[in-house]
Amino acid sequence: MRNLLITIQYDGSRYHGWQVQKNALTVQEVFQNAVEKVFGKRLDVIGCSRTDSGVHANMYCLTLKTDMNISDEGVVMALNTHLPKDIAAVFCTEADADFHPRYSCKSKEYVYKLYNGKVRNPFYADYAYYYRYPVDADYLNKECKAFIGTYDFCGFCSAHSDVEDTVRTVKNFEVSRDGDMVYFKVEADGFLYNMVRIMVGTLLFVAEGKIKSGELINVIKSKDRKSAGKTAPANGLYLNQINY
Repeated sequence: MRNLLITIQYDGSRYHGWQVQKNALTVQEVFQNAVEKVFGKRLDVIGCSRTDSGVHANMYCLTLKTDMNISDEGVVMALNTHLPKDIAAVFCTEADADFHPRYSCKSKEYVYKLYNGKVRNPFYADYAYYYRYPVDADYLNKECKAFIGTYDFCGFCSAHSDVEDTVRTVKNFEVSRDGDMVYFKVEADGFLYNMVRIMVGTLLFVAEGKIKSGELINVIKSKDRKSAGKTAPANGLYLNQINY
């Protein structure tokens, strides 16, 4: 039995996240439909992460097991024949039998895009958060380093989460600007529900002066959700890279 590791990309605008749900269209359901057409049966597809409704993926990894003799390139080409235009298979390789796309992962990287022009751009409506107030990316790039390290991030987690262990290690955090687009890039060994979006919202509180310079570390250590910022909208968030 072959354990195929497949990398896909998707525009999450019209989907209610990755995982199959009742009465809601998800990326996993649509992908499984394509898999069924290619492999002749509905195979179990295991994803690397749950993504929220409206969140995108530049790199999403998944596995499926099959005994069908089809080349890696053939898998990619066949899947793309049956996938809609907002989901694409980009790579396939055979992984070890015990490889798991979630548990074998060493770290994940997310990118959040914020459009900071004077006037909103309709072409970014589903792909970046429009924020019209001034953003000093260099200043936020210095302040965001407070997130780097191992902390209990329960103050940066949605109240709807039932995760018991809320300690995570953030390996890197950068904020940069390219024209009117501001990028928030964060890598960690794992993320809590809405963690990146709350981090971005908190940094916007820093930009607005609601959290003073140097005080972010105290917000983190307080473990108090009310001390952190708002949850930034989902449309600006991208699962950017999975590191194994």
